Amino acid sequence: MNIIERAKKIKLLLMDCDGVLTDGKLYFSEDGEIMKVFHVRDGQGIVSWHKAGFVSGIISGRNSRIVERRANELGIKFIKQGSQDKLSDFAEIIEESGISAEETAYIGDDIPDIPLLKVVGLSFTPSDAAKEVLSNVGIVLQNKGGNGAVRELTDLLLEAKAR
Repeated sequence: MNIIERAKKIKLLLMDCDGVLTDGKLYFSEDGEIMKVFHVRDGQGIVSWHKAGFVSGIISGRNSRIVERRANELGIKFIKQGSQDKLSDFAEIIEESGISAEETAYIGDDIPDIPLLKVVGLSFTPSDAAKEVLSNVGIVLQNKGGNGAVRELTDLLLEAKAR
């Protein structure tokens, strides 16, 4: 099955956060994490995905109130932070959503994402992902994490569905 046919089946978009929705940089003060930078076009891509009738989620290894706030602003339904086992969190989301693994796309950029990238219907990574990820993913996007990779992904999915 080609990429367009697989993309047409996608109903759920799951994302890592750091290195995907952000550029992967972590900003700390002595009081803890103080800032993450998100690209507005990625946010618009997620909003367009939702307006088309589909759902999304974040599975992140880190905990951040900033991520929760941004996810809520964008209407992201599933938020799993502090994940020690992304496959387990994925299984919970699949069960709750009633959407199959084959109907799910995932975008991740580093080693903890690899097991999940291997089980979804369509897998993506930003162009600046860890080298280990590049050889374990279906589609390497042109854009970098935090710089339009998610928008590129949502545009690809929505264009496939329009065909």
